[in-house]
Amino acid sequence: MAPLNEEQLHQIRDERKEQIMRAAIKVFSRRGIFGTKMSMIASEAGVSHGLLYHYFKSKDELFITLVQWSMEEARLALSEIYNVPGTPLEKITLLTYMILQEDDNTHFMLIQQARTSDGVPEEAKRIIESYSIHAFVDQLMPLFEAGQDAGEIAAGDLRELVACYLSVLSGLMTLKSQEDPSYTPPKAELLLRLLRNG
Repeated sequence: MAPLNEEQLHQIRDERKEQIMRAAIKVFSRRGIFGTKMSMIASEAGVSHGLLYHYFKSKDELFITLVQWSMEEARLALSEIYNVPGTPLEKITLLTYMILQEDDNTHFMLIQQARTSDGVPEEAKRIIESYSIHAFVDQLMPLFEAGQDAGEIAAGDLRELVACYLSVLSGLMTLKSQEDPSYTPPKAELLLRLLRNG
């Protein structure tokens, strides 16, 4: 069997790094930075402890990398919702289900953990602050405004409405991350009913 060339080795390294990052974001988004150990991430990724440290020198470095990635993914998800066909309410419905859906919301969950957990590295805090909750509100305002114009979304102060929507989502994600088996989160439909006009 021929030895791997530089490009193939690079591809393998990139794939392994992504595998580790995907596993890490699952663990961090559920357990926060304090509740996560590198051994848990190695186990979730199916790699050795040593290999994990080959890609990331520390838990903080890995967490900071994930916060940066998650902020970019969250911004992208919010901007791409505008390209989805459908009415403003249909787009908001899709976004709501996407954020609350178990498999698809790890980026949003990690941002929530980084905003609310103790022991978050300063660099991660700076990344979070550079794109505040106000920026997410600004990004969604045109969609909600179009919904009000179409008569689909409840009347009222737009900024307040979007901020309320995001606050409820944040609260639901925080509760979900507590892993209390007795807690059943409200369905996305309930939140959407609060937004609807009439």
